[in-house]
Amino acid sequence: MPEPVARFLVVLDADSTLIRNEVIELMADEAGRGAEVAAATEAAMRGEVDFATSLRSRVAALRGVPVAALARVRAHVEPTPGVRELTAAVHERGGRVAVVSGGFHEILDTVAPDLGVDVWRANRLAVEGDALAGTVEGAIVDADGKAAALREWADELALPMSRTIAIGDGANDLRMMAVAGLGLAFNAKPTVREHADLVIGRVDLREVRALLP
Repeated sequence: MPEPVARFLVVLDADSTLIRNEVIELMADEAGRGAEVAAATEAAMRGEVDFATSLRSRVAALRGVPVAALARVRAHVEPTPGVRELTAAVHERGGRVAVVSGGFHEILDTVAPDLGVDVWRANRLAVEGDALAGTVEGAIVDADGKAAALREWADELALPMSRTIAIGDGANDLRMMAVAGLGLAFNAKPTVREHADLVIGRVDLREVRALLP
């Protein structure tokens, strides 16, 4: 195996992990369908419905939202407490930070680099004219997609899976948490807390620093 490019890799979910918000709910507020989409998101995160099917239905509710509204959504995004301290600690120790999200590049492409993330992957929203089309372009980043992204990034860094940490809150994070060397439940739903290697109790990402290699 080639010499590792980094000492270790930390992969986070985005919504309710890297950031405090569920971005699709902020977008749905722009369409006047916030409560409806919030209920569907909660069900998906608890693992009660298939994530990809749920995401398609929630994104359909965004049809007609002006692209210009995405700037307002970005302005409402709140970083999770301790996120910058965590990414700084990872970098100080020779690690890399990645984010894989069932959310959207349209938000992460601005938010992720500002928070010290090295690489990220998410869904892309289709656009018709100057408004959202209500569909997602390409394959949806679901539970399998998250696990695949973690493996791909570890391979690129020439890291064994034992040198990876996955952090998530929802049912669609469980597969990447299972393949990682250490799977951490953070701000998590009961089913995620039950299956994680460790549960972070406080909603503060500084708590993860003590677990870094």
